[in-house]
Amino acid sequence: MAMDVVDFDIKGSEMQFVEVELDPGEAAVGEAGSLMFMDAGIGMDTVFGDGSAGQGGFLGKLFGAGKRLITGESLFTTVYTNQSSRKLRVAFAAPYPGKILPMDLSKLGGMLICQKDAFLCAAKGVSLGIHFQQKLSVGFFGGEGFIMQKLEGDGLAFVHAGGTVVRRDLQPGETLMVDTGCLVAFTPSVNFEIQYVGKIKTALFGGEGLFFAKVTGPGTVWLQSLPFSRLASRVFAAAPQRGGGGQGEGSVLGGFATGGLLGGLLGGDDE
Repeated sequence: MAMDVVDFDIKGSEMQFVEVELDPGEAAVGEAGSLMFMDAGIGMDTVFGDGSAGQGGFLGKLFGAGKRLITGESLFTTVYTNQSSRKLRVAFAAPYPGKILPMDLSKLGGMLICQKDAFLCAAKGVSLGIHFQQKLSVGFFGGEGFIMQKLEGDGLAFVHAGGTVVRRDLQPGETLMVDTGCLVAFTPSVNFEIQYVGKIKTALFGGEGLFFAKVTGPGTVWLQSLPFSRLASRVFAAAPQRGGGGQGEGSVLGGFATGGLLGGLLGGDDE
């Protein structure tokens, strides 16, 4: 099945969303929970896996859904199809502050490897799979970079990155050392491996972790300044623990109100 060719418009600055324009009969695939709005006349269909033509039969669909489960995503995706005779639009929103990146797979060699939570939506026909790193060192120490998503096809896919995004085009043999959480995506020609920081003192007290992602060209890599795991850890560390009398900034009233609310949300019920 040929990929649907869709037009799009990315709106916003810190909290972006992408509007995808669908011609009659065209469809887009969205990650679960990413829908913002859609025009009347667009039909929704929840499917196993990614809904691509390569998942023929029940076993194929089950295998596709299982691959998504391994990457930590939902077993299901939602297909949005224009069932009218005119152009309609459907929008998908970013889950946290950052940038939405349009990836034309036809210009990237037909494949893109990205972090498992980076995929937002795509034109129908793009296949969503898993990419295991081959080196044992990556498997044992890679953390966020061990199991990644593989997007295949010749259509448009949209991935989300946190904070500010940097694109680096690496020449053959050119190497970049990256925090494992800051690596968003890369083309298949890039060599990716994990490297130990090298010094015990740096590893224990540097605050940057024990390992770096080492990416070597040729190819293109996309980096993010604010991985979601880093954002979540900072929010949790700053939130006063229940019963601890938090020592946050701001007024006493603001501390009680905000601390109590965050403590309740993050700590859960005691009962």
